[in-house]
Amino acid sequence: MRILGLDLGQKRIGAALSDPLGITAQGLTVIDYRSRAEALERIARICREHGVTRIVVGLPLHLNGGRGEAAAGVERFAAAIGEHTGLPVEFVDERLTTRAAERTLIGASVKRKDRKKVRDMLAAVLILETFLDRSSLDRGGTEPP
Repeated sequence: MRILGLDLGQKRIGAALSDPLGITAQGLTVIDYRSRAEALERIARICREHGVTRIVVGLPLHLNGGRGEAAAGVERFAAAIGEHTGLPVEFVDERLTTRAAERTLIGASVKRKDRKKVRDMLAAVLILETFLDRSSLDRGGTEPP
Protein backbone atom coordinates (compact mmCIF):
# COMPACT_ATOMS: atom_id res chain seq x y z
CA MET A 1 0.00 0.00 0.00
CA ARG A 2 2.04 2.93 -1.23
CA ILE A 3 0.74 6.46 -1.10
CA LEU A 4 1.89 9.24 -3.39
CA GLY A 5 2.07 12.74 -1.94
CA LEU A 6 1.97 15.69 -4.34
CA ASP A 7 2.70 19.38 -3.95
CA LEU A 8 1.05 20.87 -7.03
CA GLY A 9 2.62 24.07 -8.26
CA GLN A 10 2.29 26.11 -11.42
CA LYS A 11 5.84 25.33 -12.60
CA ARG A 12 6.78 22.19 -10.67
CA ILE A 13 5.09 19.29 -8.91
CA GLY A 14 6.87 17.83 -5.92
CA ALA A 15 6.34 14.12 -5.38
CA ALA A 16 6.92 11.95 -2.32
CA LEU A 17 6.24 8.26 -1.76
CA SER A 18 5.35 6.31 1.35
CA ASP A 19 7.04 3.07 2.30
CA PRO A 20 4.96 -0.09 1.57
CA LEU A 21 3.50 -0.06 5.11
CA GLY A 22 2.39 3.58 4.84
CA ILE A 23 4.48 4.69 7.80
CA THR A 24 7.21 6.93 6.39
CA ALA A 25 7.52 9.39 3.50
CA GLN A 26 10.51 9.83 1.21
CA GLY A 27 11.09 12.42 -1.46
CA LEU A 28 10.76 10.94 -4.93
CA THR A 29 11.09 13.56 -7.66
CA VAL A 30 10.13 16.96 -9.00
CA ILE A 31 8.04 17.01 -12.15
CA ASP A 32 8.48 20.05 -14.38
CA TYR A 33 5.01 21.21 -15.36
CA ARG A 34 5.20 21.79 -19.09
CA SER A 35 1.72 20.62 -20.01
CA ARG A 36 -1.20 19.16 -18.12
CA ALA A 37 -1.28 16.02 -20.27
CA GLU A 38 2.43 15.40 -19.77
CA ALA A 39 2.18 15.92 -16.00
CA LEU A 40 -0.83 13.58 -15.75
CA GLU A 41 0.98 10.87 -17.66
CA ARG A 42 4.12 11.24 -15.53
CA ILE A 43 2.05 10.94 -12.35
CA ALA A 44 0.22 7.90 -13.73
CA ARG A 45 3.54 6.27 -14.63
CA ILE A 46 4.88 6.86 -11.12
CA CYS A 47 1.73 5.27 -9.71
CA ARG A 48 2.09 2.19 -11.92
CA GLU A 49 5.82 1.78 -11.31
CA HIS A 50 5.53 2.04 -7.52
CA GLY A 51 2.20 0.30 -6.93
CA VAL A 52 0.52 3.43 -5.58
CA THR A 53 -2.98 2.82 -4.19
CA ARG A 54 -3.86 6.37 -3.05
CA ILE A 55 -2.79 9.92 -3.83
CA VAL A 56 -2.61 12.77 -1.34
CA VAL A 57 -2.52 16.34 -2.63
CA GLY A 58 -1.67 19.46 -0.67
CA LEU A 59 -4.53 21.95 -0.66
CA PRO A 60 -3.39 25.59 -0.47
CA LEU A 61 -5.86 27.15 1.92
CA HIS A 62 -5.76 30.74 3.10
CA LEU A 63 -4.36 31.30 6.58
CA ASN A 64 -7.94 31.73 7.83
CA GLY A 65 -8.83 28.29 6.37
CA GLY A 66 -10.79 29.65 3.41
CA ARG A 67 -10.47 28.43 -0.15
CA GLY A 68 -9.25 30.75 -2.86
CA GLU A 69 -8.53 30.50 -6.54
CA ALA A 70 -5.33 28.51 -5.95
CA ALA A 71 -7.26 25.88 -3.98
CA ALA A 72 -9.90 25.68 -6.71
CA GLY A 73 -7.19 25.12 -9.32
CA VAL A 74 -5.58 22.39 -7.24
CA GLU A 75 -8.97 20.71 -6.75
CA ARG A 76 -9.58 20.74 -10.51
CA PHE A 77 -6.15 19.30 -11.28
CA ALA A 78 -6.51 16.70 -8.51
CA ALA A 79 -9.82 15.60 -10.03
CA ALA A 80 -8.03 15.13 -13.36
CA ILE A 81 -5.32 13.11 -11.62
CA GLY A 82 -7.97 10.86 -10.08
CA GLU A 83 -9.68 10.36 -13.44
CA HIS A 84 -6.39 9.71 -15.24
CA THR A 85 -5.02 7.24 -12.68
CA GLY A 86 -8.26 5.69 -11.46
CA LEU A 87 -6.99 6.15 -7.88
CA PRO A 88 -8.62 7.91 -4.95
CA VAL A 89 -7.29 11.41 -4.29
CA GLU A 90 -7.43 13.01 -0.87
CA PHE A 91 -6.44 16.47 0.31
CA VAL A 92 -4.24 17.66 3.13
CA ASP A 93 -4.04 21.25 4.32
CA GLU A 94 -0.69 22.43 2.99
CA ARG A 95 -0.60 25.86 4.58
CA LEU A 96 3.01 26.86 5.09
CA THR A 97 4.55 23.56 3.89
CA THR A 98 6.56 25.26 1.14
CA ARG A 99 7.75 27.85 3.64
CA ALA A 100 8.64 25.09 6.14
CA ALA A 101 10.53 23.24 3.41
CA GLU A 102 12.45 26.40 2.56
CA ARG A 103 13.36 26.96 6.24
CA THR A 104 14.55 23.36 6.54
CA LEU A 105 16.77 23.73 3.48
CA ILE A 106 18.18 27.04 4.70
CA GLY A 107 18.86 25.45 8.08
CA ALA A 108 20.74 22.70 6.30
CA SER A 109 22.85 25.35 4.49
CA VAL A 110 21.60 24.33 1.05
CA LYS A 111 22.55 26.96 -1.53
CA ARG A 112 19.75 29.08 -2.98
CA LYS A 113 20.09 27.65 -6.51
CA ASP A 114 19.97 24.09 -5.16
CA ARG A 115 16.99 24.78 -2.85
CA LYS A 116 14.73 25.45 -5.83
CA LYS A 117 15.39 21.93 -7.10
CA VAL A 118 14.28 20.14 -3.94
CA ARG A 119 11.91 22.55 -2.16
CA ASP A 120 8.81 21.21 -3.92
CA MET A 121 9.80 17.60 -3.27
CA LEU A 122 10.39 18.36 0.41
CA ALA A 123 7.00 20.11 0.58
CA ALA A 124 5.45 16.91 -0.86
CA VAL A 125 7.20 14.92 1.89
CA LEU A 126 5.70 17.22 4.53
CA ILE A 127 2.24 16.88 2.97
CA LEU A 128 2.51 13.10 2.91
CA GLU A 129 3.89 12.95 6.47
CA THR A 130 0.91 15.02 7.65
CA PHE A 131 -1.45 12.52 6.01
CA LEU A 132 0.41 9.50 7.37
CA ASP A 133 0.47 10.95 10.90
CA ARG A 134 -3.27 11.66 10.71
CA SER A 135 -3.96 8.15 9.39
CA SER A 136 -1.92 6.63 12.20
CA LEU A 137 -4.01 8.51 14.77
CA ASP A 138 -7.21 7.42 13.01
CA ARG A 139 -6.02 3.79 13.37
CA GLY A 140 -5.55 4.24 17.09
CA GLY A 141 -1.89 5.20 17.13
CA THR A 142 -0.54 7.60 19.68
CA GLU A 143 0.15 11.22 18.96
CA PRO A 144 3.85 11.94 18.50
CA PRO A 145 5.52 13.91 21.31
